[in-house]
Formats: sequence, structure tokens, C-alpha cells
Amino acid sequence: MNHAPETNPPRSRARIAATIARVLLGLGFFVFGGAGLFNLLPPPPPGTMPAGAEAFSGALFATGYMLPLIKGTETLCGLLLLLNRFVPLALVVLAPVVLNIVAFHVFLAPSGTAVAIVFLALELYLAWVYRAAFRPLLIARNAT
Repeated sequence: MNHAPETNPPRSRARIAATIARVLLGLGFFVFGGAGLFNLLPPPPPGTMPAGAEAFSGALFATGYMLPLIKGTETLCGLLLLLNRFVPLALVVLAPVVLNIVAFHVFLAPSGTAVAIVFLALELYLAWVYRAAFRPLLIARNAT
């Protein structure tokens, strides 16, 4: 019997999955980072968030620089992911942001935990896909 070759070999599926994950994560950070950076989303009305979440968000806003710094970083890294440029660097820079998003929702505002976990899963999956780029960072001692 003559079987036709598989049209989508496993390697291609993995590449497609990585591209989808990269675009989803990039789109999420580009859109929400940009919306926060340019004040396109209205802040939640006072009293609608749990007290700890409101206090934390208020403190970040009160600094005058921290929210623009975070949102600018999210927007830039999201753009890098969308353009498929400097992806390992963008993932390293976004890692503490993703961790803080997860911690914020787990400990302060549980209603957003599902989306935070999706962002964490995408970040971890892409870190695994690009693990070869991180190998030099994980050397305990330098030979020189």
C-alpha cells in the first residue's frame, strides 16, 4: 500500500504551537501594556477591587513612574514577541512581570487568576521552546 506522507509532520506542529504561543503572549502584553501605557482602559471604580489589590495598585500609581515603566516594558516586549525578534530576551524580561501578575491575582485579586495562569503557561512553554538560548545563563561557574 502506498500511503501519502503526513502533511503536517510533528516538527512542524511544534513550530506552529510555538508560534501560536508567542503570538498570543505577545498580543496580550502588547495590547494590555499599550492600553495601560496610554490610559485606554478606565481604572476600575473605587471599592470594586479587594482592599489589598486596590492598595497595591494605588501605591504603584502613586510613584508616578512605576506603572508607565511596567506598561512600557510589557508593550515593548509584546512587540518583540509579535515581531519574532529577541524572543529569549523578551521572555527573560517578562518573567518577573508574569510572576508578579500571577502573585497579584492569587493573593490579592483572585477573580483574574485564570488569565494569569494562561500567561504563566505561555511563558513557561516558550521558555521551554527557547531553552537552548538560556543554557549559557544557567552555568553555575564560569570557566574563565
